[in-house]
Amino acid sequence: MQLYSYFRSSAAYRVRIALALKGLDYRVVPVHLLRHGGEQFGDDYQRRNPEGLVPALGEGGRVLTQSLAIIEYLDETHGPATLLPADAPGRARVRALALHIACDIHPLNNLRVLRWLARELKVDQTVRDDWYRHWVMLGFRSLEAQLQSSATGLCCHGDEPGLADCCLVPQVYNARRYEVDLSAFPVIARIAAHCEALPAFRAAHPDAQPDAE
Repeated sequence: MQLYSYFRSSAAYRVRIALALKGLDYRVVPVHLLRHGGEQFGDDYQRRNPEGLVPALGEGGRVLTQSLAIIEYLDETHGPATLLPADAPGRARVRALALHIACDIHPLNNLRVLRWLARELKVDQTVRDDWYRHWVMLGFRSLEAQLQSSATGLCCHGDEPGLADCCLVPQVYNARRYEVDLSAFPVIARIAAHCEALPAFRAAHPDAQPDAE
């Protein structure tokens, strides 16, 4: 397998965690999102992923895109399914948590939005940082409430890491980069700290990647 990845990409980080949790071997193919105007816009990468986003996963002559779709594919096709609960209500809860992060919080703060704010609207760095923190904190407030549930354990759902944790930890990593105060979100902070200490999450950390800067 080849994972087209950028070390700080939240979406790629999610897939790296899933690959590590599944114990799968893969080769990282770095796609630098800033160098030369963004390598994701080059012809070679665009042929693989016309969206011009990371990650993309190459396996068996096919290329898969979208981090959550990739993670579910990996769980369905490689070994016993462990990243989603066995019961339908549990799967629905975990998917809801994951989608809240991946679809409601992350898109407002990803690189292409921040670059558009800077280049097209001429928004200065201080205001862009405020924008980032506002949307993360708004999303984390509702996520914290969702996690105050008897279904939450050491991880987002029970005591074993799964799809929701693959999404949570990268978002917490980025929140810290932008100096979001996590003291208001004790459950989120507790789950992230627990997961970050696990070997799979350490191996997937941006600082552990071959293209880390």
